Amino acid sequence: MKILVTGGAGFIGSHTVDRLLAQGAEVTVVDEFNDYYDPAIKRANVASFADGARVIEGDIRNKDLVHQIFREGKFDEVIHLAARAGVRPSIDDPELYLATNIYGTHHLLEAANQTGVPRFIFASSSSVYGINEKVPFSETDRIEQTISPYAMTKMCGEQMCSNYTNLYGLRTVCLRFFTVYGPRQRPDLAISKFTGLIHQGLPVPRYGDGSTARDYTFVNDIVDGIMASRNYAGEMFDTFNLGGSQTTTLQELIVAIENALGKKAIIQSLPMQPGDVPRTFADVSKAGRLLGYAPHTPIQEGIPRFVEWYLARLHQKV
Repeated sequence: MKILVTGGAGFIGSHTVDRLLAQGAEVTVVDEFNDYYDPAIKRANVASFADGARVIEGDIRNKDLVHQIFREGKFDEVIHLAARAGVRPSIDDPELYLATNIYGTHHLLEAANQTGVPRFIFASSSSVYGINEKVPFSETDRIEQTISPYAMTKMCGEQMCSNYTNLYGLRTVCLRFFTVYGPRQRPDLAISKFTGLIHQGLPVPRYGDGSTARDYTFVNDIVDGIMASRNYAGEMFDTFNLGGSQTTTLQELIVAIENALGKKAIIQSLPMQPGDVPRTFADVSKAGRLLGYAPHTPIQEGIPRFVEWYLARLHQKV
């Protein structure tokens, strides 16, 4: 199998590439290596690929480059993980998110269609649900009220996938990820950021009263879902939640990190941030039924595993 993984140098992407290589796939990675966070982290991820993968440093906003990659690659499958991520930065620079997440995704879909790629897997987000009063969130829930440019671009990506299925017969699968964490997590995300601050004895910014809740999902479980979606033979276009199917409040998360580190947090209380949703909670019954998806790592196990990796990495740098 010849597989293109966009964003393959990133957190989820590099774990996905590792799994594909272990299964004997021929993998091409395209990644911009932008400076949203330290590009050296992504270069280290790429260097760790056990059996090698073809790595192309390029931007999916570059239409000509995308089409050239597809013409040369003759791919059997696309796993599209590349995106400008983050709710708050998308509010500050929405045009960048539109250009990458919407136009970049369109370039990939068009190139896939023109070169006859049979399957296109799109990484969506739980953010598409917005402020959803019904919990847990189900794929049948209406997603008309996103509250950030980032979430809106992910909703648009799903709709473009649907377009290409209905117009051209391209099989597309959209996977709504719920707050992914684990080894190699982006340093700007809460678990990684809080772990570093607590370890260093620095104040932890807690937005709101600590009652906001997330469905945290360990990265290995997410990759299990991605792999399962590669074999899905049901609807030509379909959408699946991939989550841990449990909620953890912000305060509970901080306590779990404190316990794993053996250090108390210094809390800096701050007002809620624009664009933040009060909670996320995945109904994964559809993914369980049709993909065989079953998350295996509860937060009580995942946080100590992440902290162990974090401390080991610090030791390696010393």
